Amino acid sequence: MTMTSREVAKVAALAADDKKAADILLLDLTGLSDVCDYFLICTAQNNPQLDAIVDEVRQKVSANCGIKPLSSEGRGTASWVLIDYGSLVVHVFKPEARDYFRLERLWGEAPRVDLGLEGALSEPAAPGPVAG
Repeated sequence: MTMTSREVAKVAALAADDKKAADILLLDLTGLSDVCDYFLICTAQNNPQLDAIVDEVRQKVSANCGIKPLSSEGRGTASWVLIDYGSLVVHVFKPEARDYFRLERLWGEAPRVDLGLEGALSEPAAPGPVAG
């Protein structure tokens, strides 16, 4: 059975969530990019967590979807690891790298896919009154 790129993205998002990734965000790039259909973006607080998230995503996508990455970049001491599955590109950032590259702003016109995960980002919160 062949899974859609969106289904593969959800498997990857669940794997990241299992390792307590923060600010998990799935951007739908269909119609906006010729490179891929989805960006999965998440944050790891430190190198051990970053490695754990990357390992879990690779293992769960392989086991549940039967696919291996076309390439992976940034492993080691990097603050950003990219896992390329073709139609899905997974970005695991440390906080400072995510703040610097701001992919969600760069691709601000891309619809956000609701993942229904505890660590997932919902729509950006509108500024509201400050509670006092």
